[in-house]
Amino acid sequence: MKITLLTVGKTTFGFAAQGEELYQKRLQFYTQFRRVDIPQLKNAASLSREEIKVKEGDLILKALKPDDDVILLDERGNEYSSIDWAASLERKMLSSGKDIVFVVGGAYGFSQAVYQRANSKLSLSKMTFSHQIVRFIFLEQLYRAFTIIKGEPYHHQ
Repeated sequence: MKITLLTVGKTTFGFAAQGEELYQKRLQFYTQFRRVDIPQLKNAASLSREEIKVKEGDLILKALKPDDDVILLDERGNEYSSIDWAASLERKMLSSGKDIVFVVGGAYGFSQAVYQRANSKLSLSKMTFSHQIVRFIFLEQLYRAFTIIKGEPYHHQ
């Protein structure tokens, strides 16, 4: 089983990119992790928000395998404490055997086709984060989940 973070575009905030790199390196000790960045659309300024979502959605769908367990990082998703999410992730990893793909959409979110393909949605907070910042936050939480699963002292209670 592999875990993939699928994102639209690149992180342009230097501090966030450094944080992402740090947690991606740490995750390699816990799971087969990979990051896939879908390039931003060219000439997006000439497109409507809905057209951008559809075009980005087509690229997201092309990057997925039919048997992937697809989890959208979405403000309307399920919210968990770090401990509860670690337990949920562990159950999913033990029971499904499928590769898990977490998806961060572009600035305008996901197309309807991507929502239909998704197996579930995960919210990191009731607050809205930049699609660039959410990557860093998610990677830290994914790392935290693995340290909780392994009983390591990273997470303090």
